[in-house]
This record gives sequence, C-alpha cells and structure tokens, in this order.
Amino acid sequence: MVEITPAEHSAAVQVFGARLPLAERYVEHLATSGMERGLLGPREVPRLWSRHVLNCAVVADLIPESSKVADVGSGAGLPGLCLAIARPDLSMTLIEPLERRVTWLNEVIEDLGLDNVNVIRGRAEQVVGKVSVDVVTARAVSALSGLVGLTIPLLGGSGEVLAIKGRSAAEEIEKAAKQIKRLGGKETSVVTAGENLLEEHTTVVRIVV
Repeated sequence: MVEITPAEHSAAVQVFGARLPLAERYVEHLATSGMERGLLGPREVPRLWSRHVLNCAVVADLIPESSKVADVGSGAGLPGLCLAIARPDLSMTLIEPLERRVTWLNEVIEDLGLDNVNVIRGRAEQVVGKVSVDVVTARAVSALSGLVGLTIPLLGGSGEVLAIKGRSAAEEIEKAAKQIKRLGGKETSVVTAGENLLEEHTTVVRIVV
C-alpha cells in the first residue's frame, strides 16, 4: 500500500467520496506497474497522493457538469484518470501517443471498471476534427506557448483549456499571449484549485475560447 497521511486521506475523502476505493486502486497501479513500466520514477511513489493524484483531482471543481473532456498527453492518467474517478458525470478522452502508455491506461481503466473513459493513441494535432469536447486538460506536456496549439483546436471553436502549471504560470501566459489570441482565446487567467484541501494548492491556467 502507498502510505497516505491523515491530511491527504481527509482531502481524498472530500474529492473522491464513495469512489475513494477506486482512487486507492489507481494509486496502487501507479506505484507498481506504472513505475515498473517507466511511467513515473521511484522517487515519486511516496508523494503520489499529494503531488500527483490530489493535485490533479481538485481540478474537477473547475469543470462544468456532464462535460466532454479531452486530456492531452495523458501519460500515467494525470489528470485524466483522476478526473474520471472523481467525476463519473464527465465523458473523458485520454489522448496519448506512446503505445506502452496507452496499453497501461487501458489495463487500468478495465481493472477499475471505468465506463466514462476512452483512450486514443495519437498526437493531439492528429485527432483535431475527430474529437470535439467542451474542456481540454493538460499537465506537464509543454510550455504554454506550445501547448495552446495542441489544446485549443480540440475545442472546435468554443470551450476552455485547463492547463495545470507551476509558479511560472503568469510568465507563460505572457509569452503565449499572441498564440492564444490567434487561436481564438478570449480570456486567459490563472486560477487555483484545492486551496482549502491541499497543503499546496493547484495552479491552473484557464483559457476561455
């Protein structure tokens, strides 16, 4: 079992509710086969809850009910699988180019019995027009100036991008301002999630298209 502190457990109960056992099982997958297959490093295992799963799952609060969501560069399912577990009302599409990651994601989805997720193997730019969603999420994919070209086109003209970022979020927005405008971004802001739940809240760049 991956250790969870009392504070993390309390936050997890609030975020996942009755689906907490699914989140715990997902964390076990990350700590075992996820690490063995190189989806994340061994150093990350002790902080899976705080730094990864809860950090991603609190973004669920920013997503409107029953939204169609695409997660770009899903990797180990962060944030895509966290959101799918926390919010069964969402229809999630995970977009991931690497075959070994796609295989792992499908195994985990099947094991958890998640029926609100599907995985597409490919790059974001290859699935424009095939996927039409209300919200696009991304974490640790690329700097915002590169990321907007991968995410905004998936919205088909309207919706929002929620990119999980670090302390340099405002700086990244400044550098990407021209691209955002060119791609139809109307409003860009830095918002936070999980302030009352997590020791370190999650910083998100929100782009409304």
